[in-house]
Amino acid sequence: MKHPLLIYYGPIPGWLILTIIGSVAVSFFLYQVIKATRLVLLGAPDDRFDSWGIRFKELLVGWLGQKKVLRDKIAGTMHVLMFWGFLMLATDMFDLASANFFSNHIIPQLLIGPWNGIVELGYTSAFIGAVAALIRRVVFTPEKLKGKSQLEGNFILTLILTITSTSFIIESKEDPIAWEPIGLWLEGMNISNTMAIASYWAHMIAILTFLILIPLSKHMHLVMAFPNVFFHDIEPMGKMRPLAIGENGKAILLEDLDIESFGVSSYEQYSWRQLIDGWSCTSCARCQDVCPAYASGKSLNPMQVIHDVRDYANEHAPILLKGEKPEETMMERIGEDAVWACTTCNACVDVCPLYIEHVPKLTDLRRNAVMETMEYPEVLNVAMGNLESASNPYGFGSHERADWAADLDVKIGEPAEYIYFVGCAASFDERNQKVARATISLMKEAGLDVGILGMQEGCSGDPARRAGNEYLFQMLAETNLATFQELGVNKIVASCPHCFHTLGKEYGDYGGDELEVFHHTEMMAMLQEENKLPQLDKMGKSITYHDPCYLGRMGDVIDEPRAVLGGVDVEVERHGKDSFCCGAGGAQMWMEEDADKRVNKIRAEEIAATGCDTVAIGCPFCSIMVKDGLDSVGSNMDVKDVAELLWEQIVAKDEEIQSSITTNS
Repeated sequence: MKHPLLIYYGPIPGWLILTIIGSVAVSFFLYQVIKATRLVLLGAPDDRFDSWGIRFKELLVGWLGQKKVLRDKIAGTMHVLMFWGFLMLATDMFDLASANFFSNHIIPQLLIGPWNGIVELGYTSAFIGAVAALIRRVVFTPEKLKGKSQLEGNFILTLILTITSTSFIIESKEDPIAWEPIGLWLEGMNISNTMAIASYWAHMIAILTFLILIPLSKHMHLVMAFPNVFFHDIEPMGKMRPLAIGENGKAILLEDLDIESFGVSSYEQYSWRQLIDGWSCTSCARCQDVCPAYASGKSLNPMQVIHDVRDYANEHAPILLKGEKPEETMMERIGEDAVWACTTCNACVDVCPLYIEHVPKLTDLRRNAVMETMEYPEVLNVAMGNLESASNPYGFGSHERADWAADLDVKIGEPAEYIYFVGCAASFDERNQKVARATISLMKEAGLDVGILGMQEGCSGDPARRAGNEYLFQMLAETNLATFQELGVNKIVASCPHCFHTLGKEYGDYGGDELEVFHHTEMMAMLQEENKLPQLDKMGKSITYHDPCYLGRMGDVIDEPRAVLGGVDVEVERHGKDSFCCGAGGAQMWMEEDADKRVNKIRAEEIAATGCDTVAIGCPFCSIMVKDGLDSVGSNMDVKDVAELLWEQIVAKDEEIQSSITTNS
């Protein structure tokens, strides 16, 4: 069969027809990509050109290997089949558009067979993936897609099916070889030349139509995913960046800052990397599915936040590209209710297959609202005022900070090998004071040289920073760091994951590089391994465990608490890095929440469903929220910190031994 490009259709040769329609499609595609790129480059500077080895590695496993995509076994597998399929068949597009010039003159003869085999495998993979995705959409529609228009997605899948199915017909007319079993099979069916020619043009038109639709749809991620993954944030998950970083790689202190605005108000104040996110989103809704705020019916939808940034840019493109500022602010576009609903649990960031950074977009808006416009929830004034005046959100005097340890033989405000950073909750909340007592007692039981800071300890600054008050955070951090330096503190143990995260991952920007920070469950697990603490005897009780967001997902401390417990009897449905937030993070502990839509109630129902006697906790705020949530759903489960469970066992054993001695004497 003569190649369709070499056939005359009336007076016009096929190659000219393809050149004309191809030029239109390619020109439109390039125009839109260039426009999007220009809008991205309006963003603020962002140094993402370090650690190339790490970035290339993540590109291989995250983009090419589709690591995060495959966390969703069903949808992920379908996407991977199409993704890898298109990678394998990509070279065939050059061949089809050049009347087989590529295969006849470029590829060595030795490689023709394997290349044809890979191309057919690519078309086959993409075909299977598209069929499965279309069936899923139409027949087994996921809950998150119900009630939403499926036109765009279904049309794109139809184009993919057209591209892949027609390729086999074209292949059958090009003397297929053993490497092309489908082509060989169709060759035996004696398909007419007319049908083959029609299939060729349907194939090419479908490709060009797809090319036009890419920049107009979620499929723009085919262009932007590569740089988005490569320039992903290699800092620890959940780490908030300082407002500005000096040449030494450390935060520039606020008093030395020379900036016109704090945080983000306008589009161009987001960094260029943050802006790429808008065009990288696939609208897979995975972030939406794991968001506690969205699940509890609040205004926040992390996927919509990303769409808002992109849509804002596209709608205001003429103004933005002129270097002017639209009247609409980013806070107005995203919405105050959405911005302040975030718990900063980072579940959205963790689950996103394209490494989109949702949370910083919200915390940067909070920074601007608190430090510049002063438009933030009034309810925060109490907690922030207490933090500023008393260095704790409760408002208690610093002299009361160590009252819980009055009867314990522990160093207070003295040098020690390990400093237990108690945290505000365990210092002043009666429920969590038991955790502090148990933690100190366990460390002393193991023979460690341990002390507390007492009235010299201040809040780590986590609630202030997550609320957007960078000035207050810096003040608290500098005070604590001065205390650490004065006492020679190097090793810190924290039972609060928020303190654990802030001290260990954010204080380094302010001079705390040398700090070794352990969560108390890490310390207990280590001491058990060294036989300095006993293994937990559950005494016939069943135990489950709730993973705090700042400990499991962001701190990657997942196995250690379970090791201390001797394993859990029943895992909560969502656990480990997939754990569901208790609702306290992101300064939500100090804000009001609609009683009918409480995050902790959702989590409590999941925990209660395990049927266990006890839920072990590794966070003071989780302890409060989970206990209140369980009460609201009528569950009688015990809520105990991991340290409490282990220490109660030691005390019980000691009492048993003492009772035995008394009886025998």
